[in-house]
Amino acid sequence: MVLASDAGGLQGSVHQSLVLGTHIPGCRPDVMRSAMIVARLVTTVLLLMSAAAPVSALDEANYPSRQIRIVVGFAAGGAPDALARIISDRLTQKWGQAVVVENRTGANGNIAMAAVAKSPPDGYTLALVPVGNAAVNPSLFSDLPYELGQFAPITQIANVENVLVISAKSSISSLKELIALGRSKGTNLTYATPGAGSIAHLAAELLARSAGFPMTDVTYRGVTPALTDVLRGEVTMMFSQLSTAKPLIAAGELRALGVASKVRSAVLPDVPTIAEAGDVPGFEAVSWYALMAPAGTPEAIVAKLHDGAVEAINAPEAKAGLEAQGAMPVGSTPAELATVIATETARWAKVIRDANIKIAP
Repeated sequence: MVLASDAGGLQGSVHQSLVLGTHIPGCRPDVMRSAMIVARLVTTVLLLMSAAAPVSALDEANYPSRQIRIVVGFAAGGAPDALARIISDRLTQKWGQAVVVENRTGANGNIAMAAVAKSPPDGYTLALVPVGNAAVNPSLFSDLPYELGQFAPITQIANVENVLVISAKSSISSLKELIALGRSKGTNLTYATPGAGSIAHLAAELLARSAGFPMTDVTYRGVTPALTDVLRGEVTMMFSQLSTAKPLIAAGELRALGVASKVRSAVLPDVPTIAEAGDVPGFEAVSWYALMAPAGTPEAIVAKLHDGAVEAINAPEAKAGLEAQGAMPVGSTPAELATVIATETARWAKVIRDANIKIAP
């Protein structure tokens, strides 16, 4: 009989015998071998578990200790790619570790988002997230391969202003004239979009509903063919990012009717806001980009990424380059970014619902 007072000592001696491989009297050899395997596995797991916390803490303290990837869901050369490279270049210089941009295109940026969502939350894989992927696609796609809850906000990098443009050949000279024409009987105004569900698409639908006149959507595969038909006068109007439209406005090929932000643009100070020009209070349709990490990334690493990214976009040469393209550096806190995402998601969900916008599977 084993007394209760002796049980702890007996269990300890049995476990030691199993780990060391010494024989336990009265135990069959086959049972002994199986028990030894289990005991060694348990010991290994316990050792790994006890070692995991110090290693994790050490990695966090020494972050970054290896290459960081910023995954962009769109091709090189566009606004998301350019913003990611501004941050990657500055952080590489600051930290002495390579910060690279990886372009993983397809499915409106959803492929890149899904890849980052499934990555380890260690700060070495980040996402450059446009407003579409954060606040529009969740209302557009029923089979989205990621959820926003899988991401940790870091900072809103920049706002990119949008401007409403028409052909310089058009007889329309102001937004009020365009709205009046749209409200008149027998008129069929059209607007170009570079893709269904894009901010250009949603902004035009928001204007039509806010100002009370119908328009017909003409969807293109990309910005260039859409703007080309606006230039020719084959389509009435388009919301375009200021960085794209500005050279054509300056060349006298496009006419700017209003900027889709709360205040006038420093790049086009003589162009009123949509709210001013069309008497549409509160109208806003800004493209923005954020930096996000997989959910569960340690707060200390998120804080270091936040501080590094904000410093990068506010460096004098970077800031000047951004502003020249109609991009305004933001540098919000993670909490502020979370609020922006919630507000924008609600805004665009209503437009998508009211306009019955659907993306074909």
